[in-house]
Amino acid sequence: MSVVRIGRWKVWAAAFAAILVGVTLPTVAATPAGATTTAYDSTYYKNAVGKTGTSLKSSLHTIIGSQSKISYDAVWNALKVTDQDPSNTNNVILLYSGTSRSKSLNGGDVGDWNREHTWAQSHGNFGTSAGPGTDLHHLRAADVQVNGIRGNKDFDNGGSAVSGAPGSYTDSNSFEPRDADKGDVARMILYMAVRYEGDDAWADLEPNESTTNGSVRFHGRLSVLKQWNEQDPPSTFEERRNDVIYNTYQGNRNPFIDHPEWVEAIW
Repeated sequence: MSVVRIGRWKVWAAAFAAILVGVTLPTVAATPAGATTTAYDSTYYKNAVGKTGTSLKSSLHTIIGSQSKISYDAVWNALKVTDQDPSNTNNVILLYSGTSRSKSLNGGDVGDWNREHTWAQSHGNFGTSAGPGTDLHHLRAADVQVNGIRGNKDFDNGGSAVSGAPGSYTDSNSFEPRDADKGDVARMILYMAVRYEGDDAWADLEPNESTTNGSVRFHGRLSVLKQWNEQDPPSTFEERRNDVIYNTYQGNRNPFIDHPEWVEAIW
């Protein structure tokens, strides 16, 4: 269900006015995401609304922790639904490249798409077991080769262009997705940090500022992820995906798609 978003018109209005009078504006930092309201605020999120910091994070953890789990094999068919191309129901939209590809081309060969763990499996050593390894809120369809290039790298800005994913960049220890996927990636990573707090069979997943996390339970870089959340607000595709996961598969939501301003409220 889509949300009512309030927020960035002052920045755009100022930029437009500056163009009209020939004034060059100084660089403006991203403004915090405006407050949002959703149909879930009085029900699903009722115990979180109005809170900030660790109190908000704790409340959201309790809320989204009520979750149905699926097998890793079941993820194939689930992604064909969650990542469906709105313009072609026979295809899925691939993360990082934005390519529309046939649902039938899932597998491990060149030209196929496979299951990308946005929060890399090695960052917490959860593998593909039911739980974080199969959580659809951070699993996306991605081109096999592009997925291999990303590997288990942390997220950051910069690097060399990624073949097969225009607008994406990578270096020895980090990966930068194209602009249209930046916010999606940020909200997926931060969802994982709230959902998995170490009070079940899995590690306490947390964001940090490192780009060399390797096999530890952290994912970076938090400051960049926060910028990406502001830069790339939730899209209709992302909102629909959140609804499908909630209504059809897991019974829980990604709160940062519904309330992107909660990123700044927590971190």
